[in-house]
Amino acid sequence: MMGGFPIPVSVLTGFLGAGKTTLLNRLLKDPALADTAVIINEFGEVAIDHLLVEQASDGIIQLSDGCLCCTVRGDLVDTLADLVDRLQTGRIAKLARVVVETTGLADPAPVLQSIMAHPALVQAFRLDGVMTLVDAVNGETTLDAHVEAVKQAAVADRIVLTKTDLADAAEVEVLRARLKQVNPGALVLDVNEAGAAALFNCGLYDPETKSADVRRWLGEEAARDQDHHQDHGHHHHDGDHDHNHHHEHRHDTRVRTHSLVHEGPVPFSAIEMFLDLLRSTHGEKLLRMKGVIELAEDPSRPLVIHGVQKILHPPARLPAWPDGQRGTRLVLITLDMPQDYIQRLFAAFTNKPSIDTPDRAALESNPLAIAGL
Repeated sequence: MMGGFPIPVSVLTGFLGAGKTTLLNRLLKDPALADTAVIINEFGEVAIDHLLVEQASDGIIQLSDGCLCCTVRGDLVDTLADLVDRLQTGRIAKLARVVVETTGLADPAPVLQSIMAHPALVQAFRLDGVMTLVDAVNGETTLDAHVEAVKQAAVADRIVLTKTDLADAAEVEVLRARLKQVNPGALVLDVNEAGAAALFNCGLYDPETKSADVRRWLGEEAARDQDHHQDHGHHHHDGDHDHNHHHEHRHDTRVRTHSLVHEGPVPFSAIEMFLDLLRSTHGEKLLRMKGVIELAEDPSRPLVIHGVQKILHPPARLPAWPDGQRGTRLVLITLDMPQDYIQRLFAAFTNKPSIDTPDRAALESNPLAIAGL
């Protein structure tokens, strides 16, 4: 690939009326977003300030500040591929970042899968993060009424509370606490704090420190703190919710955060089979997965995995351990996953020596048995 790849892609989602257009307008005026392409569903649906011009015939408009706006023509994959083609043929001088704005009712998972799964696109783009906007006035009602809104919050790296100036301060704090229950690893921001510096660069690599920041990327400390509080210190934690406090939030209790930790190296075959079985049996329930793994075959170079539902981004290797903390650390967010399934499956591959090289055919025919279910 030519220089500049992979290009970071940020997904901007949120329910209808959450304020995505207002935030986009503000961000596009920030010099930090020069050479950014914004992909939206239809120009007519989004009143971008810059777009008070004649629509270009090919669906792409050059903005005055060096940004581009383009519509999703048919499929997101086609639109992203077209951007790469324009960059390689010189029709676009530079492309530093892409922001994809989803429709208000959209499940963000298909958008993330488009970036992660296409063999050509994974060379050109990398998922930087998911930004989910939540309306502080109607957020509680929306989360109660629509499981899609809960999923949008659950997969986020950044949650932005909008319209906080119109909402009661106490209610905003209740909503903020609720969102932290749904997704303990996400950074929750007020829209007034949501500038480019806070919203972007969510990936493993931190441009400020010029290194990989595993703890920040995984959000594992927040997840584990929640697990510890809820599970009273079990070694393999399972983030459950306080049913007495949140009994009215029926959608919230369907979302669980799992923090898995294993000290010491793990054979690649064991990790590969754990992921294969998890995705084949309950892939649609796996909203988001991030992990850093110490491999028995090469303990000095950690393996990084990142997945959405059944789609796993091509695993990457870091040149060295950035924070000195070795071992395997996985954070998974699930929807309607059977109780303890992930913990038992993970334990089967990491705690029992006899299963390091198991009979794959036998396990695939009965994956529940290996998890003791």
